[in-house]
Amino acid sequence: MYDIGRSKRAQRAFSFDDITIVPSRRTRGTEEVSLRWKIDAVACDFPILAAPMDSIMSPETAIEMGRLGGLGVLNLEGVWTRYADPRPMLAEIAGIDDPIKATRRMQQVYAEPIKAELITERMKQIRAAGVPVAGSLSPQNTAEFAETVEAAGVDFFVIRGTTVSAEHVSSVHEPLNLKEFIGTLDVPVIVGGCATYQAALHLMRTGAAGVLVGFGGGATHTTRDVLGISVPMATAVADVAEARRDYMDESGGRYVHVIADGAVGRSGDIAKAIACGSDAVMVGSPLARASEAPGNGWHWGAEAWHADLPRGERVHFGTLGSLAEILHGPSTVADGSMNLVGALRRTLATTGYTEVKEFQRVEVVVN
Repeated sequence: MYDIGRSKRAQRAFSFDDITIVPSRRTRGTEEVSLRWKIDAVACDFPILAAPMDSIMSPETAIEMGRLGGLGVLNLEGVWTRYADPRPMLAEIAGIDDPIKATRRMQQVYAEPIKAELITERMKQIRAAGVPVAGSLSPQNTAEFAETVEAAGVDFFVIRGTTVSAEHVSSVHEPLNLKEFIGTLDVPVIVGGCATYQAALHLMRTGAAGVLVGFGGGATHTTRDVLGISVPMATAVADVAEARRDYMDESGGRYVHVIADGAVGRSGDIAKAIACGSDAVMVGSPLARASEAPGNGWHWGAEAWHADLPRGERVHFGTLGSLAEILHGPSTVADGSMNLVGALRRTLATTGYTEVKEFQRVEVVVN
């Protein structure tokens, strides 16, 4: 613990940039490595989820993500469930250079009401392609649209917010009781974000199949500047992984998947997140560089268009290659922004591990 003056003490926390992975005495060929990840009844070829952000996930890119072996999560509060054809608005947002004008325009675009029939249409479109179906809602809209999402036949229901708790108190609005809500659903729920041991333990007790660690949208997030809230991800993931272990003992062996969501901008960050204890990662900014990404080289999250207090910004990444190239290569750059799956496979091979679960035991050091 550190003393901050005479009246405050604080724990030291570490980001992914603060740590590195240590090679072991054994190395393996990449052909020996399996990145297979299974959550509930759905198996993926690699442990990477595409974040539910309009700049990277459309029904088409969610389908492509599934075909490539991952899991694409569609934002069910985004433009795809507000407009029959949102492409002109996405192009318009990408064409505005002034950040203030861009924020104002996004606030106007996202003021359009969410339409239940479009949620159904988008989910069925992804289902018809034969890939896993996942949709995301914020806690504020979950109760209103949950029936629609479940009826559409999703494989996963994602409840994602900046900070999600199992105990939300409000004297104005009826809070969402996560434990009661999840208990009524016939589909597995992934919920978050959280960043502490205690918060994660509470979310695991709701019956969630997976818990998101972090605040999401690392590259586009300004929550630290606006609200002063932030937890470095290496510490957050390690703390939540400990909560997972203790919850397994408490529940008699029920395993809840830990998914790092935020500050995962490079392939090395994906490896470090798993080394700290996560089962999978949710990525955004690497996929914004895909030629198919609906953001047209720009990237933003839901916080960027908040009606009263935006806590995010558009970031321009440009285009590097196709979604297939960003996930599977070949890479044309040496900065960890392409061939994410190949890089993770090589990290496991270099450190002597053949499976993701085993790799959680790898040694790390603080820089």
